[in-house]
Amino acid sequence: MGNDGVPATAAEVVAVAAVELTDASNWWHDVDDSPMWQDRIFYTLAVLYGIVATVALVQLTRIQWRVPEYGWTTQKVFHFLNFLVNSVRCVVFIFFRNVQRLRPEIVQHILLDVPSLAFFTTYAILVLFWAEIYYQARAVSTDGLKPSFYTINIIVYIVQITLWLILWWKPINGLLVLSKVFFAGVSLFAAIGFLLYGGRLFLMLQRFPVESKGRRKKLQEVGYVTTICFLCFLVRCVMMCFNAFDKDANLDVLDHPILNFIYYLLVEIVPSSLVLFILRKLPPKRGITQYHSIR
Repeated sequence: MGNDGVPATAAEVVAVAAVELTDASNWWHDVDDSPMWQDRIFYTLAVLYGIVATVALVQLTRIQWRVPEYGWTTQKVFHFLNFLVNSVRCVVFIFFRNVQRLRPEIVQHILLDVPSLAFFTTYAILVLFWAEIYYQARAVSTDGLKPSFYTINIIVYIVQITLWLILWWKPINGLLVLSKVFFAGVSLFAAIGFLLYGGRLFLMLQRFPVESKGRRKKLQEVGYVTTICFLCFLVRCVMMCFNAFDKDANLDVLDHPILNFIYYLLVEIVPSSLVLFILRKLPPKRGITQYHSIR
């Protein structure tokens, strides 16, 4: 070590870096093993989910007051499902210690995974909506889109429920891994859907005349939401793969609070908040069209 306290050789630099890395690792494990920090982090997640749920409910209420005569539009369903998903997450994290004590263990996985499935359905609605706009603009029939949407969701739920029932009957670690890999695949499928139809709609809007009313705003809206949702589901896919094969990346236990915080912040809380903000505009009182129903 030099006289001024600066490492003099490469070996000393490596040694100092190793010590700092060890200290950081120890800090991470200290927080993970602390019941007090576990409670703080999980309650923080509960508060954040509660805020997002409240925003979605307020937006749903505002839309209902604005256009009560149109029933359950795509926009209303989207905000209602957002409210539902975030409310359930909020309650689960408030009682996370009680959830961890539930037996059989598969009940814990169900309580944590059902909101994830509902989150997939919520944002798949956006893909469906964009696909309808894209094909209608190209004068292509959209009759098969909604049946395909319902079929895909039914298949996803049936497969996942079947895996849960088998795990309830005979807990096998291999099946638990398969369940997580399956959901990683579902997340990848959703990411591809956003990239495919969000990208197509974005390119189509780019070809509209520059002076078209609302073109620039819709272009930004579709571009931002596509990017956010694609990254959200891609990150979820990668994290679920780590969750399936690496015990240190397990997201279903109390002693990984920092990992849980990062995961849920990146794949649900931040994306939901940004999308709700981007799609905050209320529909017009009269002359509402399908194109406006998600605005």
